[in-house]
Amino acid sequence: MSRICELTGKGRQVGNNVSHANNKTKRTFLPNLQNVTLLSDALEQGVRLRVSTHGLRSVEHNGGLDNWLVKTSDDKLSLRCRRLKRDIVKKRATTAVAA
Repeated sequence: MSRICELTGKGRQVGNNVSHANNKTKRTFLPNLQNVTLLSDALEQGVRLRVSTHGLRSVEHNGGLDNWLVKTSDDKLSLRCRRLKRDIVKKRATTAVAA
């Protein structure tokens, strides 16, 4: 399982450990990924995702999972999130027509 946030696409970064003697050795910086269940208001169900804490804060800031997915472009999302976004948009369209 790759260490990539399903919402933001944030992955590992590469850098150097620098010693007191200025020796440099390669190292990786991994994102802080959490397994969370986010509630979708449109689908009325919970969705389990592997999300970075930064992505989780972004979702909360935008008013929930549905709003965040609709505002985000598809190229930044994982395949699973793109399918979820498509279902949410479809569900919103059917409820708007019925109302």
